[in-house]
Amino acid sequence: MIEYKKFDISYIEQVEKIYQKQGWVAYLQDGDKLKRSFQNSLYLLGAFDKEVLVGFARCVGDGEHILMVQDLIVDKDYQKQEIGTNLFKKILSKYEEVRTFIVITDLEDEVDNKFYQSFGLKSLKSVNMIGYIR
Repeated sequence: MIEYKKFDISYIEQVEKIYQKQGWVAYLQDGDKLKRSFQNSLYLLGAFDKEVLVGFARCVGDGEHILMVQDLIVDKDYQKQEIGTNLFKKILSKYEEVRTFIVITDLEDEVDNKFYQSFGLKSLKSVNMIGYIR
């Protein structure tokens, strides 16, 4: 049975394994930067199979006016079990009072876009806004 709970930097090796398996290798180029990014995150929610981290959501922001779900990722071996859905529901519930709740994903990723839209999230374009990125 999957258990959902906060976690900390002590699970960074398991985090790295999940990123590696999913091909999110940009995070793996600088181990110290990755550790600092997790230490400085607002909230880390993990999905655990016993003591093994199998997925997580990482949130950044102030938790009042802005919350960004920076990462939502599930180990390939645990996908299609609603783990990502459960992680996201728990984050949405915890931060339901935050004024701006944002997630960024690839424009062409139909699966991710349908996933976030299923929770009532809208594209910036649909609310007459635009984002900028460096």
